[in-house]
Amino acid sequence: MQLFSTFEHTIHIELAVATLEKKGIAKENIFIVPLDNMTEERKVFDTMHRSDGTSLIDIGAALATAFAVIGASIGFELKWGPIYWGLIGAAAGFILGFAIRLFTEKIMKKRRRVLKGFQSEIIMIIDCEESEGELVENILFKHYALGVAKVI
Repeated sequence: MQLFSTFEHTIHIELAVATLEKKGIAKENIFIVPLDNMTEERKVFDTMHRSDGTSLIDIGAALATAFAVIGASIGFELKWGPIYWGLIGAAAGFILGFAIRLFTEKIMKKRRRVLKGFQSEIIMIIDCEESEGELVENILFKHYALGVAKVI
């Protein structure tokens, strides 16, 4: 039987291995693999197949509404009238809001991502007898495994 488990990169992995060895699982039957970190820069624009859950047009839509109202109100006194100035205000507000959001995503959040330092997870594979499966699973969960899967 094989048990697969994932861990965060912490000291709990070493504690789990030590506990498993005390319970009779040989060191040769424990295999630990670290996952590689993502090396390419994250994309800002979404595609049809991938989305990161952040919107680039939310501030643009709000500013477009506000600038359209302001443009239409002062457009009564200007030469082109309220409709044209409302559309000009909406376009200007949308472009300004989109630029603000793009700046925050590309510059500000990139700095936070680098400072936060996302660490990769660790996969632990354990070969054991079926009778030991329940004991090994309990040990892994007691040492904060993120998930455990059994293959018989």
